[in-house]
Amino acid sequence: MVVFYKMIFRVFLGIVFVPEDKIGLVTKKFVLLGPNKSLPEGRIIATLGEAGFQAKPLPPGIHFWYWLWQYEVKLESLTVIPQGKIGLINAKDGAELESGRILGRKVDCDSFQDAEKFLINGGRKGRQSQYITTGIYRINTNLFEIELTNMAVISENMVGIVTTLDGEPLPAGSIAGKDVGGHNMFQNADAFLEAGGYKGLQPQVMLAGSYYLNPWFIQVEETKMTEIPIGHVGVVISYVGQDGEDLSGTEFKHGNIVGKGYKGVWAEPYGPGKYPINNYIMRVELVPTTNLVLNWASARSESHQLDKNLSTITVRSKDGFPFNLDVSQIIHIPTNEAPKVIARFGNMTNLVSQVLEPTIGNYFRNSAQDSDVIAFLGTRKERQQSAREHIRQVLDQYNVNGVDTLIGDIVPPESLMKTLTDRKIAEEQKVTFETQKQAQETRQLLEKETALAEIQKDIVKADQGVLIAKRVADASVEKATGEATSVKLQSTAEAEKVKVLASAEAEKTKMLASAEAEKISKTGNAEAEKILAIGKSSAESYKLAVSAMGGDNFTQYKIAETIGKDRIKIIPDVLISGGADNTNSSISGLLGLKLMDELARKGGSEAKPELKLKGDKPEKHD
Repeated sequence: MVVFYKMIFRVFLGIVFVPEDKIGLVTKKFVLLGPNKSLPEGRIIATLGEAGFQAKPLPPGIHFWYWLWQYEVKLESLTVIPQGKIGLINAKDGAELESGRILGRKVDCDSFQDAEKFLINGGRKGRQSQYITTGIYRINTNLFEIELTNMAVISENMVGIVTTLDGEPLPAGSIAGKDVGGHNMFQNADAFLEAGGYKGLQPQVMLAGSYYLNPWFIQVEETKMTEIPIGHVGVVISYVGQDGEDLSGTEFKHGNIVGKGYKGVWAEPYGPGKYPINNYIMRVELVPTTNLVLNWASARSESHQLDKNLSTITVRSKDGFPFNLDVSQIIHIPTNEAPKVIARFGNMTNLVSQVLEPTIGNYFRNSAQDSDVIAFLGTRKERQQSAREHIRQVLDQYNVNGVDTLIGDIVPPESLMKTLTDRKIAEEQKVTFETQKQAQETRQLLEKETALAEIQKDIVKADQGVLIAKRVADASVEKATGEATSVKLQSTAEAEKVKVLASAEAEKTKMLASAEAEKISKTGNAEAEKILAIGKSSAESYKLAVSAMGGDNFTQYKIAETIGKDRIKIIPDVLISGGADNTNSSISGLLGLKLMDELARKGGSEAKPELKLKGDKPEKHD
């Protein structure tokens, strides 16, 4: 039913419905009225209402007056560019490309979504320099063909060498274009072309990363970055650029050395590291800056392989014998001299083959012709020193330092060596015989001397006995003399000691007596003065007391004071007396006396009670 109504609307009202995810591509079958009934010759897209494919597609929505009998509307999906892709555009209609161009230049057409604007603004037919990136576009596929391609990716430690397919022709004699800017690493082809960029090999390189590159405009070749190892420098030889000023000086006649960026050998070499070098327009020659050993020996070669073509040197002696010798040469190239070495020889291999190999080989050949083999072997050290000085002077002329020259194995002819060996054996045998003869003579002399030594031992022993006896006697005399002297000295010392002690003792006694007398004298004087002072004081006191109390009273006072002070008992403690009324008075008195005696012993210092007998009856007084 829906289809039926669509057909009704389409036929009678010319209604076209375009969904949201589609566009309508319109084809006009004919033109009833108007001057533009047909397209110009060579055109396939109509911009002025001509019959044919219409430039302007129908966007999503409802559109009127597109009758079925005059218009054909084809629903086309939107153009989708996925992530990591770009869309290349090929225009089927437009102006002809300029002569010598392969890409149509960019025009204002809303990323090819406005086909009418593209054609009106002079868009060219064919492949376009502009591309579309990730997104969704409403593109008229009657005019534009879309081709998807991947983004360009430059890997780590790699460099992209660029060749452009469009631009100005290279000048005669040039191998690469000039370096132009503003094109965002060749992602903007139109900016490159507008800046006058040349087609072909480009001096600029691309580093690691992802880029939107139009493969119809640019081709990128990945290559490894140039690595300069430690112990080396890289001398740059540039094949492009302007001719620069020669920096090598007037004395250097073997090529131009120029500044960085100019054509020729650069005066400043690169140090160890990795560099993004375009090896199509530049060459980097590695030059070792450490001591370099080169071996003229068939059985030995260093890891740098510069001496792989060198072999043992064969020379001929003065007496006509050929023999071989191995030589090692140590050289050093300073960093600032490396560009001159490369400018002169081109590379290190040429330095070895053109200078070192002939110089060292010819020197030893000439040296060997002045001597026979035996003399050459015997003067090896001197010849090595001479070779070192000669080769050093030669290498200085080539900006190379000769560090040392060493002679290795010397291999004389086998026949000569046999003769020399036989001669040497004979000489050694002669020396051996002479040595054995001398050994026998020495042995005889030894036997004789041994016998004399045995006899001499007894003689020496007797002589030593006499000498020992004499020494013993002398020792006894000396000992007796020493003992006598010792006794004499001891006696004298003892007497002196007694004398000194006696004198000291007498002096001591004298001093003690004098001190004691002085002490007694002063003590007596002091006591006398004390007694005199006390007596005078007591007399003065008594005199005053007698004057105050009177003579009799003072006498009684002193008697009472003396009795009290000295505790003189004037009344007995126990009085025993007899009487008619107490028959036991005697016994009681004795018991009381006994009791007082016990109390006295317990009291310690208390005096025994005094008993006073009064008749037959003891009497006690407290």
